[in-house]
This record gives sequence, structure tokens and C-alpha cells, in this order.
Amino acid sequence: MAMDLELEGRTALVTGASRGIGRGAALALAAEGVKVAVGARRRELLEELADEIVAAGGKRPAIIVTPDLAVAGGGAYKVKDEALAALGHIDILVNSAGRSQNPDYPGRMPYDAPDTAWDQEMQLNYVTIRQLTLALIPGMIERKYGRIINISGKTEPWQLHTANPPKAAVHGFSKGLSRQVAKHGVTVNSIPPGKIISEQILRNYSEQQRKETSKWIPSGGFGDPSDIANLVVFLASPLARYITGAVIPVDSGFRRYAY
Repeated sequence: MAMDLELEGRTALVTGASRGIGRGAALALAAEGVKVAVGARRRELLEELADEIVAAGGKRPAIIVTPDLAVAGGGAYKVKDEALAALGHIDILVNSAGRSQNPDYPGRMPYDAPDTAWDQEMQLNYVTIRQLTLALIPGMIERKYGRIINISGKTEPWQLHTANPPKAAVHGFSKGLSRQVAKHGVTVNSIPPGKIISEQILRNYSEQQRKETSKWIPSGGFGDPSDIANLVVFLASPLARYITGAVIPVDSGFRRYAY
């Protein structure tokens, strides 16, 4: 007997939906009958995603072409306005736009890097998430239903890295917010992915590097965006009403520490 996730007719906004985890989340939500708005910078990839959703029997998603969210300037509010105009209200927010490192500093971050390098990562990986979340929370509270799902990342620094501080900020922000809005039927959770095949992974890891890294992953290989999407869909559903303020890694036990 199939499990009914009770998502038919709900609405969702998924950022960073052109590739990888965001794309997988949008596909999975649409498959459950969710009306989706998808955002990213590359329209052509969003159009391809929309065609795939329709071909699978879902409703054509609203497409939102976003500015570079690593640059301050109200991009999050543009995304919010366009999503609300398209869907009327937002039940589910999947904050998937982000990156694991500044492209100007692949690898270790020099301690004397300029403020702009740090500020860009904080803007993209934390500030935009905070702005978009807080802009949509009032409507969720009014309807007594809301699901915020943040695709975050590891916070333990193996060396100086621009991504660690904003990812840690997302976890702290999400935990604090979850305690304030739980009584209104709104949950806030974070998913730090492990090694998931994505555009970033394929760009940053050679085939040989992926093979070597796989030796440290208990399952023996990298994951797929659907491995994250399966959890996103559950957390988005009414069945997950009692899960909030959580940080749930999906990494096949790759990280060797306890939360």
C-alpha cells in the first residue's frame, strides 16, 4: 500500500532548481501533486525542468529567473514577489540556492582574503535564506501550515573555508526560528548533504578524485539528488508535523561525528 503524503494541491517555491539537489526536489514535489515555482539564473535549464515535470504528469511550474543571489540587492524579495504572484501563497519553501565554496578561491581560503569574498558567501548561503524565509513566514502562520527546508552543508571546518560560517548560521537561525513558529503549524529543518552528484561536484572533483573519496563513504559511492529529494518531500508533508529544528544529514555516514 502506497503512503499518501497528503501533498496534493500544496504550493512550493524551490530555489537553485536548475540543477542538482534543487532540481531533484522540484521534480519530487511535483510528482506528489505540488504546484511548484522554480527559481535559478538559467532560464533554459528551468524550461527543461518544466517540460520534464509536465511530461511526468505534473502541472507546469512557474519559472522565476533570479539575479545573482551572492550579490546584495533584494534578490530574495524579487523571488518572493514573483512566486506569490504565480501561486497565490507558498506552503513549502526549499532553500536550495547556494554553493560549497567561493569560485574565486577553490580549495583553502587564505586568512587574508578580502571582505568581499566572505560577504558574498554569507549573502548567498545565509542572508538570502533568512530574507526569503522571513518574508514568507507570515503567510504560513496565517494559514497554519508551513514547511521551511534549508539545504545547508557541513559546519565543521577542516580548514579555513568561506562556506562554513554561513552554513552554521543557517543551522542556528533555523533552530531559533523553529521554536517560535512551531505553535502555528510551521516547521523549519535543515539538510546538510554529503557527496551528492551535482554540477558543483562534477566541476570540483575529477573522476579519480571521486573514486578516492568514495573509499571514505560507508556505502561506497556518491549519492544522487533523489536521495535528498526523498527527505525533502517527507519533511514538506503533514506527516512530518512533529519534526522541526532538526539538522538531518544525508551523507551515508560520511561525516564521522554526532550532531
